[in-house]
Amino acid sequence: MTVAAGDSTAARAMLPYAPPELGGLPEGWRAVVWDGHGPAPAVSALRTVEFFVVPYTRTAAAVPVLGRLPALRVVQSLSAGVEDLLPHVTQGVTLCNARGVHDTSTAEHAVTLLLAVLRRIPDLVAAQEAQQWSAGFRPALADRTVLLLGYGAIGAAVEARLVPFECEVLRVARTARSAPRGPVHTMAELPSLLPRADAVVLTLPLTEGTRGMVDAGFLTRLKDGAVLVNVGRGAVVDTAALLPELRAGRLWAALDVTDPEPLPPGHALWTAPNTLISPHVAAHTSAFRPRALALVRSQLARYAAGVPLANVVSAGRD
Repeated sequence: MTVAAGDSTAARAMLPYAPPELGGLPEGWRAVVWDGHGPAPAVSALRTVEFFVVPYTRTAAAVPVLGRLPALRVVQSLSAGVEDLLPHVTQGVTLCNARGVHDTSTAEHAVTLLLAVLRRIPDLVAAQEAQQWSAGFRPALADRTVLLLGYGAIGAAVEARLVPFECEVLRVARTARSAPRGPVHTMAELPSLLPRADAVVLTLPLTEGTRGMVDAGFLTRLKDGAVLVNVGRGAVVDTAALLPELRAGRLWAALDVTDPEPLPPGHALWTAPNTLISPHVAAHTSAFRPRALALVRSQLARYAAGVPLANVVSAGRD
């Protein structure tokens, strides 16, 4: 932890980035810099902090700090999902997420996982390690139907990357609307759409409505050989319902997020057939930092100018 731009007792912001990385602070502002590692700043440095940017992947360390910020007005998350922060943000404080920051990286990873499963890349890696020439038939993404469930900014970014692969895309979200490349269907239509899908890509946040949504009934509607890709939240999928489908060899899964998470040693998902697992790394790439800095810079400028903030999840009210 360091203190930037002057006397810490007058800091208006607590940030995970030094002000020079942001191109400076709004005029007259000072900031406490804390990246979530090591001890949190002393209480004396926090008494005037109004704007707190939660360090990425350090929510557990940041939550206790929220109660030590008597002047707090804004909590800016650097994650797209804020279910772990929302219960701790008190009345009068506005919570914003990082919509737009993770779209590029997460979409890249979703398509990478889908292609890796379809082309059986893990099998090829194992064959290379065994020095075996493993030729043979591989499914293609071309001419397949991909259903994007949770069609928001990330879903749209996934679709943009699917276009060159010559596949059909079905879009599903909470409300029907028109998207640039076609209609967005509602959740009520999902049961009739699932049997058409060769792959389902989940980009859903975790809410009471989405927890366990991908259950046995959902999975049985998928055709044999369908691929389930999850880059949203692990608990959207009922793991106990998914495992029998994988063991039977009927479905394939590519999971960047799991339930439980982190996946403990010995868990059945590690050794389930037809399964590719990555350790929640979809958004953690070189594309993250410049987009995160741009968001924080913009939000600070908006707040200082009295302009409405972007990406508001819950609005502060007195």
